[in-house]
Amino acid sequence: MNSLERYLAVLNRQPPDFLPRIPILMQFAAEYIGENYAAFAADYRVLVRANLACARDFGMDQLSAISDPFRETHGFGGEIVFYPDGPPRCPHPPLSEKKDLALLKPADPLTDERMLDRIAAIREYRKQAGGEYSILGWIEGPAAEAADLRGVANFMLDLMDDEAYAAELMDRCAEVGIAFARAQLEAGADTIGMGDAIASQLSPSLYQRLVQPREKRLVDAIHKLGGLVRLHICGNITHLLPGIAKLGVDILDVDHPVDMGTARTTVGHKVTLAGNLDPVAAVMQGTPENIRDQVRRIYEQVGNPFMIAAGCEIPSRTPAENLQALCEPVSFSLKMR
Repeated sequence: MNSLERYLAVLNRQPPDFLPRIPILMQFAAEYIGENYAAFAADYRVLVRANLACARDFGMDQLSAISDPFRETHGFGGEIVFYPDGPPRCPHPPLSEKKDLALLKPADPLTDERMLDRIAAIREYRKQAGGEYSILGWIEGPAAEAADLRGVANFMLDLMDDEAYAAELMDRCAEVGIAFARAQLEAGADTIGMGDAIASQLSPSLYQRLVQPREKRLVDAIHKLGGLVRLHICGNITHLLPGIAKLGVDILDVDHPVDMGTARTTVGHKVTLAGNLDPVAAVMQGTPENIRDQVRRIYEQVGNPFMIAAGCEIPSRTPAENLQALCEPVSFSLKMR
């Protein structure tokens, strides 16, 4: 099996030769080829070269187009500042001073420079490795993008003080997310990752009332367009798992604060789980032997369907031998359910 066949086999409930490896790399990948984060986030050619090198050298099964959360924000009119040793930032969110949605520019994935750059990365992946690897596009979830546009503190207050406004803003974000997902799927992505990290800070009732229905809208739209969905919410999402279980995502990334047994029990065996090694304590600071042991213990705990990854991005200072250990083939030894 090649990487794409291995990846799709698990998602189709068929036995692969071994478990797919789908860790998320950003700064690590840039530095691995001697580049910096600014170049990685600003130039699709650097992102593609970095991820292809890591996939081939370490043995990974998915090529990712993620670099930072500010692609859509730029399309909405946000000014993005790049840094060589860290992710880009938006110092002045477009709606940080006023709650006026008219201040947002029309965010068009087919004309905005930063969204087009991600689309170009996917086209280049398809050109160089189409049919060999899974290709992962990326969009921001409705809450995460709303927080990027308003600023985190402002958006959290909106959720408490002005639910109607928060809902309208997230609806606008979801519309752009669907358009961006469509463009990436048409460019050659088979899966769309959706990052909605701020959701982990919400109560279960607030999440299920305001955020989950909009995430569900995105998931359903991506599926209708023929894509798969990989949901990534950093942090402890234990309290959100009942709502997440109803989204219908194909892959759920699980960060290290979450008990994987609880995740499996709550979302069931229709969802492929990925994770949940601690990116710092286990992967960056651990030993190859301990990493191998943890991967096997997690797999034995949650069963199939499962893919190998850390709970979040692989840190930039991770020793190469540790990432190699994370990506070593693990035999497919448990029956599908």
